[in-house]
Amino acid sequence: MDFRRMASSLLFRVVVAIILGISCSFFFPEALARVFITFNGLFSNFLGFFVPLLIFALITPAIAGLGRGAGKWLAITTGVAYTSTVLSGLLAYGVARGVYPSLLAGERLDTNVSDIEAGAIAPYFTVEMPPPLELMSALLLAFCLGVAMATMKADRLYNATRELEQIVMKVVSSFIVPLLPLFIFGMFLNLGMNGNLVDTLVAFGKVLVLATVMTLVYLVLQFCLAGALTGTNPLRALRTMLPAYGTALGTASSAATIPVTYRAVRKNGVASNVAGFVVPLCAMIHLAGSMMKLTLFAFAIVYMSGMEVSVGLAVGFIFMLGITMIAAPGVPGGGVMAAVALLSSMLGFSDDQVALMIAAYIAIDSFGTAANVTGDGAIALIINKFARNDLPEEENTLEEGEAAPSAA
Repeated sequence: MDFRRMASSLLFRVVVAIILGISCSFFFPEALARVFITFNGLFSNFLGFFVPLLIFALITPAIAGLGRGAGKWLAITTGVAYTSTVLSGLLAYGVARGVYPSLLAGERLDTNVSDIEAGAIAPYFTVEMPPPLELMSALLLAFCLGVAMATMKADRLYNATRELEQIVMKVVSSFIVPLLPLFIFGMFLNLGMNGNLVDTLVAFGKVLVLATVMTLVYLVLQFCLAGALTGTNPLRALRTMLPAYGTALGTASSAATIPVTYRAVRKNGVASNVAGFVVPLCAMIHLAGSMMKLTLFAFAIVYMSGMEVSVGLAVGFIFMLGITMIAAPGVPGGGVMAAVALLSSMLGFSDDQVALMIAAYIAIDSFGTAANVTGDGAIALIINKFARNDLPEEENTLEEGEAAPSAA
């Protein structure tokens, strides 16, 4: 095993941060703990400042790009991917409401350190960082500009938003992501010092198992629907996608899995030109597995914290989350970074609750990514069924050596 490669993995660094945070909580003096609490406060304030800019910079060119692609099928594929992502969230919310009262019975989450014997631990100092835009203002501005650019030729403005997108992603990958392990270290140090650590880890272990199982259940549902619409054997089609699932599990990257996903989709009988735009597009915008994880973990925190979230607010959160995740940056943990603002503004999460969400999400990031790319195969089957008449006849044949699964 290449240790240097493993050590460079975000998951590895997060695991180390969690272990160190737990260990240090047993012997750290208050003065030293306040250093990390100060850092967490500064980092949280920076996230609050930066996330509206992140949302604007990513969503604007994503919407504008819809008017510059493969016409109606690009829009239809985007709609199908968004619907799949939102349905995953709604299913997860329904499961959470039905299962958590028994699964998490008696579990409570308290990330406040005010009960520590030496007295309230406060940061040494804080720096207010007001955001340039409110979250909703950023979303509305992104939609307005994106739709306008999609309906008219505005190449210079479009290129400028693409350049802004690259700059923002550079900040995410070079500054925010490298500091996440330190942020998570401080959060678990916090949890350990308030005596709530064991209960939290036990409860989140249960949710982790539930989230992994539910992503697999949703994949079966996706392929059953695709099979019913296309006359394809769903289990055989799902089995054909297993190489993509395994590759994504190892890389935790939808983009890196595109070649494997493309080959698997072609073996399922999808025309080459349909696969050629569905697979790369869905690698960026179809996030049903990630949505499943985020929703289950978010409402586990809501339940364990005793927070009141109405059904209407929860459904609105899921629909908004589906939009923001479409523009999730292509870095490990990008989905949860895009969700930070919504967790705070709509569900009322504290900084420590957001940090706990980030840690939990990254812990099984690859399982969500694997579910995302495998589900892309179901979408490709559906689009191929309805786009076939728009394709040249010769594009609908399989390459030599490829075999489509038999019909159900």
